[in-house]
Amino acid sequence: MNIKIGTRGSKLALAQTNSAAAALKKAAPEIEAEICVIRTSGDIMQDVSLTQIGGQGVFVKEIEEALLAGRIDLAVHSMKDVPGETPEGLVFAAILQREDVRDVLVTRGRIKFEFLPKRAKIGTGSQRRGAQLKSFMPDLEIVPLRGNIDTRLKKIETENLTGIVLAAAGVKRLGYSEVVTQFLPTEIMLPAVGQGALGLQVRKSDAELAGLCARLNHAVTEAEVTAERAYLRALGGGCRLPIAAYGLMEGKRLTLEGLLAAPNGGEVLRDKVWGEPGDAEAMGRKLAEMILEKGGRRLLELMG
Repeated sequence: MNIKIGTRGSKLALAQTNSAAAALKKAAPEIEAEICVIRTSGDIMQDVSLTQIGGQGVFVKEIEEALLAGRIDLAVHSMKDVPGETPEGLVFAAILQREDVRDVLVTRGRIKFEFLPKRAKIGTGSQRRGAQLKSFMPDLEIVPLRGNIDTRLKKIETENLTGIVLAAAGVKRLGYSEVVTQFLPTEIMLPAVGQGALGLQVRKSDAELAGLCARLNHAVTEAEVTAERAYLRALGGGCRLPIAAYGLMEGKRLTLEGLLAAPNGGEVLRDKVWGEPGDAEAMGRKLAEMILEKGGRRLLELMG
């Protein structure tokens, strides 16, 4: 079976896609894959904040369109880039085993978070990261940052930053672990929905390919990400407020922790639920309702 796999063209996206393609070939030797690079609006508009160009979804929209049009047969997505709602006609055939969910801090002089100087300049393009950092250190200056990992690391020097925050998964997948100053605990930095997980997306009508991809599905990661994404959807999916969630399977119990914050970190709403993996969807909805009751509705109304 010859298939075309669509992906973004960044070094990280290609590394992730090649890894997924190799795993698929091992699980289903009959597959011959061709990698097709698709430029997304998020890749093209590097000088604009993600919030301005549509927030979540800017790295997947064009890839999903190519999948629906039949130009590709399979898409490999970082699940943290995928909006809460999946387009009609598409389905995730597999969620691969998750990498490290945490964020990492990279600083000049390897200064750890708790020792950052007053008014330290920290680079990140993520509202979620900025709000959580400022909730702990209100005097931090958050500097908007876009681009691939190489570009962001260079900007520590060129933009005179104290440091930057990156996803641990990308850093590890590209072999940059030695630059890490500190892995930020989830108590300080709750991850993005789906962070560290890759999803294989196919057309719903393509049952044969979906069945082959399903051989790579990691049930634990699927339960964790399902709960996180249900939480995201229940809060409105494309919500422009900082959202974070972390599902964690411990034995047979699934824990889901969620966060909703004001962009300046002045208010952070956080709560947790427990349950069984089969209840992942319901857990996400329940946690969203708890967060909304705690003040989330008011925050959302303030954002218009």
